Amino acid sequence: DLRAGKSVPLLEQKYIRLDGQIIDVEVSASPIFYQDKALVQVVARDISERKKAEREMARLREQLQESQKLETVGRLAGGIAHDFNNLLTVIQGNCQLALLNLQEDDPLKTNLDDIQRAAQKAADLTRQMLAFGRRQILALKIINLNDILRNMEKVIRRVMGEEIEIITSLDENLAKVKVDPGQIEHVLMNLAINAKDAMPDGGKLIFSTENIDIKDDFVRANPEMSPGKYIMLTVADTGVGMPPRVKERIFEPFFTTKEVGKGTGLGLSSVYGIIKQSGGNIFVESEVGKGTTFKILLPQAEEMGEEEKKPRAEQALPPMKETILVVEDNQEVRELVVQILKKQGYVVLEAPNGQEALSLGHKFKEKIDLLLTDVVMPQINGADLAKALSFLHPEMSVLYMSEYPEKEIAHQGILLPSRQLLRKPFTIETLTKTVKELLPK
Repeated sequence: DLRAGKSVPLLEQKYIRLDGQIIDVEVSASPIFYQDKALVQVVARDISERKKAEREMARLREQLQESQKLETVGRLAGGIAHDFNNLLTVIQGNCQLALLNLQEDDPLKTNLDDIQRAAQKAADLTRQMLAFGRRQILALKIINLNDILRNMEKVIRRVMGEEIEIITSLDENLAKVKVDPGQIEHVLMNLAINAKDAMPDGGKLIFSTENIDIKDDFVRANPEMSPGKYIMLTVADTGVGMPPRVKERIFEPFFTTKEVGKGTGLGLSSVYGIIKQSGGNIFVESEVGKGTTFKILLPQAEEMGEEEKKPRAEQALPPMKETILVVEDNQEVRELVVQILKKQGYVVLEAPNGQEALSLGHKFKEKIDLLLTDVVMPQINGADLAKALSFLHPEMSVLYMSEYPEKEIAHQGILLPSRQLLRKPFTIETLTKTVKELLPK
């Protein structure tokens, strides 16, 4: 091309500098004439910084795509779990009612016990699906993670066995975080079990905590994070490690490297969802033969004005002659709840939607002690129904039931203490206990 008087297109090449560093270089060549001589002008530009920025942009795009994929799958899993929760409420409740009507030696009792256990396992799976989809109902408290770790250490040691050494390195000045303690225990246990599976011949499991400041440069590399003060919980093992293809997929629901029947593939995906819903993030480092490290970042909590309410002392149960209005658009769930409450001795009114409940509230001239209503219903939602009925029955207490978490319920206009929200699926014991607590004393 140069002999023909044409320029050579830009070429990207790698060169080694005198100091041994490899750099990216962009080279162009053009024929020129100088003092009647045909010459070649070569221009070489160091484009190392540009190539570095391009690689970083590609990494961030890939990270964003992965995050969006997990978000989409999470919404799908969460939606399926909500539908299952209504079904499981009916299965568990009717099974418990049937058990109450059987003699201890009835041969059907064994079958019903099996159904009850299977339904409970299904409920546990839906909770993990909801956790991954970040749609769990969290009972948030301000706690010190060191306390959770110390309380769980004995249990984790029993699970790990004698072949695995447990090491803890806890920051004694660790800041507090606002999380659901039960869900954090779930996170720790899942990570511990994951580590045990990676160390069949024994090894070390290390837990550590520390306070850290997240700066802007870290946020640029991890756009999902915000700058600020965090605590970092690290869980590391000396196990077999993971190849990149496995590491990239470990938070996906139903992905597992275990044999068929040995795992659900929901353990680490629920861990991911719980941490994300708690306002944090989780990172994993792993290399084959060198173990795996999970780093969990959770924002530090503001302690001022965040005092936890002390639980109320148990009080004597009231006589069960109160009137309860049950509003639920799912017929099977409504019929089950009505049956349970009637067996407890309450006077029970029922309606399949908010409009019929309002009409019933107008017609019923006696006192309604408690409104037990679903939150998300067509036409009139649970919040609007409660407001309207409170004008007709001002002393009426309200108990909401839903499979949706507080953030989604907030879109319906409800901001309530968690004790006024009954999460599906619920047991007979949970329903009756919560109802008794909310009825006027």
